[in-house]
Amino acid sequence: MKLYHAPLSPYARKVRAAAILLGLEARLTEIVVRVSDSPPEVLAANPLCKIPTLELPDGEGLYDSRVIVDYLDGLAGGGRLVPAGGAARRRALRMQALGDGLADAAILVRTLIPAGLAHDHPLVQRQLAAVGRSLDRLESAPPALEPIDIGGLSVACALGYLDVRFADDPWRRDRPALAAWYEAARVLPCLARTAVS
Repeated sequence: MKLYHAPLSPYARKVRAAAILLGLEARLTEIVVRVSDSPPEVLAANPLCKIPTLELPDGEGLYDSRVIVDYLDGLAGGGRLVPAGGAARRRALRMQALGDGLADAAILVRTLIPAGLAHDHPLVQRQLAAVGRSLDRLESAPPALEPIDIGGLSVACALGYLDVRFADDPWRRDRPALAAWYEAARVLPCLARTAVS
């Protein structure tokens, strides 16, 4: 299987970390791409030309980190990262949505400001507020760590993105519980091996 990705993408990191956790890393060939170049191999597998994209041996493309992780979880027997049902599934998927939403808002800020919008523009402020609210929610209820599931992976990868792209933002200062959770999560082998500085 070919995994098209970029190292800074929190969504691609989530897939890479999931593959490690599930023992499937050796089955992936990781290919770093720049989607802004519209690589033909990514376009063939994913008409959206987004990363991560997983190309299966038969040429079928899977895209969106949620879909890819769900596929990998099933390949590894199911229920390890994405609980099969009930309250555990609901909690894991809700936490995944929060982690991915945090990453979405942070990435949008990184896109809007270089595009010429001022820091105080309402759209930028709306996304920054979403980042702040997400961090505050996570401070009051961090995800489970042992065993980590898809929700915890999503949150850890979003926080890792903040560390790289918003290094001057002291998000830890007023969120000691989340900071402690992240310090414990980031040393897990799947996250330590996929970290980008």
